[in-house]
Amino acid sequence: MLLPAICGGEVECLGGKMSLVGAFAEKLDAAGVSVVETERGLKVTRKNGRVKAVDVVTEPFPGFPTDLQAQMMALLCTAEGTSVLEERIFENRFMHAPELTRMGARIEVHGGTAKVTGVAKLRGARVMATDLRASVSLILAALAAEGETVVSRVYHLDRGYERVEEKLRACGALIERISG
Repeated sequence: MLLPAICGGEVECLGGKMSLVGAFAEKLDAAGVSVVETERGLKVTRKNGRVKAVDVVTEPFPGFPTDLQAQMMALLCTAEGTSVLEERIFENRFMHAPELTRMGARIEVHGGTAKVTGVAKLRGARVMATDLRASVSLILAALAAEGETVVSRVYHLDRGYERVEEKLRACGALIERISG
């Protein structure tokens, strides 16, 4: 759902249900991303221009999921304005922030809170995934960035996503897995 939000375009998530992603969809809508339930699933479309800054607080279901916090941070790195993300579920859940800053993101972390000031464009860089969620956030940021990004330690990604690079290529992403 975050791919069209960060890169533009439209994606239909077959089988998706608003009842499962309500809090997430509300934040996307506030940021300028349309999430509409269809007969087949959820249609996600970024509205015109850059996304808008939104504040996010992670909470147990049905609140905003902690498992989407890193990916949402990647989106908010490109937002117009300043967002605050508050992580209330787990400690030390902002390990991806320094890697996003290598790409030009403006992030300040203080304990369980991160302040993200959006930039017009991220730039490609060499970054390192620290966990599953961080790896996805870095890939999303890379797809929105100018230039080439190399994400190392993608074995984290393989724990939760099967052939993600193939699925992203099917959506038009310029992505490849390299060895070494």
